[in-house]
Amino acid sequence: MKVTQVSVCPTEAAQAAGRPALTPELLAASGARYSRSNEGLDAILAKIDPTNLDRSVESIFRMIDYGHQSIADMVPVAMFIDGISIWLAYHLWSIAPTAGGQESSTRYIRLAVEGLVPPETLGLPEENAGLWREFMETAFDHYLQSLTMWEEIAIAVPGASRIPQSVLSDETEAGRRKLARMQRNYAFDRARYFLPVAARTNVMLIMSARAWVQLCQNLLAHPLPEANELGRAIRNELELVAPRMCRHAALKASMAAGLLAEFQRLQHLAACSRSQYLENDTADCTHPPSATLTITPSPNAQPDFPGDLSFHENRYAWIGPDLRRTAVRFAWEAVALAEIRDLNRHRTGNKHCPLLPQGFYCAKDEIPTSDLLSQGWLERLAALSDFGRDISRLAHDKLADGDPTYVYWTLLGTQYPFEHLTTADKFIYEAELRTGIGAHFRYADHLRETLRLWYDAYPETRGLILEGSAEPE
Repeated sequence: MKVTQVSVCPTEAAQAAGRPALTPELLAASGARYSRSNEGLDAILAKIDPTNLDRSVESIFRMIDYGHQSIADMVPVAMFIDGISIWLAYHLWSIAPTAGGQESSTRYIRLAVEGLVPPETLGLPEENAGLWREFMETAFDHYLQSLTMWEEIAIAVPGASRIPQSVLSDETEAGRRKLARMQRNYAFDRARYFLPVAARTNVMLIMSARAWVQLCQNLLAHPLPEANELGRAIRNELELVAPRMCRHAALKASMAAGLLAEFQRLQHLAACSRSQYLENDTADCTHPPSATLTITPSPNAQPDFPGDLSFHENRYAWIGPDLRRTAVRFAWEAVALAEIRDLNRHRTGNKHCPLLPQGFYCAKDEIPTSDLLSQGWLERLAALSDFGRDISRLAHDKLADGDPTYVYWTLLGTQYPFEHLTTADKFIYEAELRTGIGAHFRYADHLRETLRLWYDAYPETRGLILEGSAEPE
């Protein structure tokens, strides 16, 4: 694990134009000064001693409380985080969904067993480390077998990948490279369900010092040592760029108590559902899990949803006030973590995802049944899916026994309940994005099902919401 804070330097054009360049804390200090003075930026910058920037911060702040969270909001900080588990990366986004950033994508990168985070870093009991390693090696073997099979399907059944005919028939070198990339991504998309969440990934985040402080509080209070180690590493980097702003980046008793209570509630639910787990298991599902949709228009209003969409020419375009004032709650009973990682990153509203395993999904319903080879592919994937189902059940049992490291026994195909509470305009944006060009096939299915429920309630909006075909990029 490695965390690196990266500063932003001025561009040559900004320097040539004589624009000021400030450290993150000086930027916050200058902005904070606006609340105590109307003298303008030039007067504030005149107080800065270029030979002693640290003292300049103090002279600008003076009577202003530089530890106040609203001040920390004005301190931009970028960090690159290398070598954490896929699960911990998911956890980061669940805490900080409004952050800008990226993560290494399982849809475009082939992962290997050598990339597993060591069991001692994850906090796995020593007596379980050998068995865990054996299971993870099996998971990677299944991932590679599945990847090979999906690559075969992409070539044998060109229509299965929905790659445009113009690409399939392009004989130029660039065309062949594009076809190979799209076929490879088609296979990655469907094989990734066997990847362990304990595999290493890299994340870049840019957000305010306030958000980094809140993230540190959560990580330092978490029951898993990998999260604690990351919290300490982030705090150390934050000290380099915003030392005055991170005094609250510490273990908070209330946060630890809340996280413990949340885990104990999950443990209780797992213990109560042991006997029902096999009945609820969705390893062999051939359709998206059941969706629910609750729509609450603003009271005392006669919503004109078609009018709100009359200027809606793309997903970033205008949406009117009635939709912006309408509350929407949508949920699925079982979604693979592979999809949750993306659904979780939508910036608006609140997401609820109790990490209580509900079964396993491995894209068996994606195998083209019209081909003569389909039975052989089905049999191969069925044999692999048994392992995913069994290890997800094992994780469920470990949770029921109170082991917080249960998450590291799961795979990207392990399914959990997922709920998003937002407003209708943001729901429509998400539905258009997640069914649009290049969208992953599975969350496109999830959002299409939810849109059907929306159209049942408001059929007059059909055709005005720009539902996509999720064709490959």
